[in-house]
Amino acid sequence: MDLSYVKKLMKMLSDSDIDEIEIEEEGKKIRLVKHSPNSNAIQSGVPSLQVPLYAAPTASSLPQTAAQSQPTETATQAPPSKTAFHEIKSPIVGTFYAAPAPDAAPFVEAGSMISPGTVLCIVEAMKLMNEIESDVSGKIVKVMVTNGKAVEYGQTLFLVEQM
Repeated sequence: MDLSYVKKLMKMLSDSDIDEIEIEEEGKKIRLVKHSPNSNAIQSGVPSLQVPLYAAPTASSLPQTAAQSQPTETATQAPPSKTAFHEIKSPIVGTFYAAPAPDAAPFVEAGSMISPGTVLCIVEAMKLMNEIESDVSGKIVKVMVTNGKAVEYGQTLFLVEQM
């Protein structure tokens, strides 16, 4: 199961009247439970694993180290003083890679034009390479992370000027 599939399941669960989804695919099992005051699992006496929809901490609750806040060398131009930039954030904790291989060109750089679905980077988590895709159209204004550095859940990876 990939991250986008799990996100779609979470969205479907939160938008529906269903309190719980359990799916098994290729030997992998996932169970999502929505916390609601009408949950009857406790009333029926059946124990249930409660998995919150958004279990990871928010970026504001995490301390930032100096290494996490340093911009990449490829982002030489500072963003304009406008504050209307779209932030593309890391959906997981892992290691940031700007290119598909050490000797390859980066997926995007400051000034690159992007559209929804454009692969921006890879975040490696538990030996799995997760492609991070754009959810907006626009121009990369700044790459906020240095290649090969650790990123936290919710940490801003890119600033995008929407078009």
